[in-house]
Amino acid sequence: MPAPRAAWCVWLRDVEQSLYGDGVGNGLILVAASGLALETAEAARACGIRIEGCVDDDATLWGSLAGGWLKVLGGLDSVAAQADCDVIVCAGRGVVRELLTERLRELGVADEQYATVVHPSVSVPDSCTVGAGSVVLAGAVLTAAVSVGRHVVVMPHVTMTHDDVIEDFATLCAGVTLGGGVRVGRAAYLGMASSVREKVTVGARGTLGMGAVLLRDLPGGEVWAGVPARPLVNSQR
Repeated sequence: MPAPRAAWCVWLRDVEQSLYGDGVGNGLILVAASGLALETAEAARACGIRIEGCVDDDATLWGSLAGGWLKVLGGLDSVAAQADCDVIVCAGRGVVRELLTERLRELGVADEQYATVVHPSVSVPDSCTVGAGSVVLAGAVLTAAVSVGRHVVVMPHVTMTHDDVIEDFATLCAGVTLGGGVRVGRAAYLGMASSVREKVTVGARGTLGMGAVLLRDLPGGEVWAGVPARPLVNSQR
């Protein structure tokens, strides 16, 4: 598998530069004019990455400034015209990121174009890996032997401990805490401040609610919430 572009960004914490200045490496295009795109752009800027702007399907946004400062360049097809740029998908839900990456593949975006953005405050030990297209925001912790897949979003102050496996397109919201040996399935979604007991699995496309405490396996496609977490009635997705 090709190595992700701009992996770990570039550690230039003390270099001051403008948002659209001559940053390090290829320019970065963010897909989806979202709050996550604003957060990812700030993390990339902290790493010294040059920001080209973002793209979105909503034509009414084209030419505007998302959040008052991030250029909206056009639709998804404009990414294909800039093959020398790095790309990162910034939809908040993993199922949507999965759909967008498929569309980008059809437009000719190659796997090796996907960047990996890790905020400079985050230390990634040698025993840990973070896949292409993934975003790890400020204050996240990876302790040892943590595997983060492709197109994963890790929000601020998430704690991932030894031997955790985060599969492709999963989303860990702010303040999530995982015990050792936890597996988070493909496109699963863990709400803010939720926690998962050691050696427990969250199935593919499963959802764990905000503040929930998961003590046993959550089957794929189900929505659980509460302390301890339990399935919500008719929650299967």
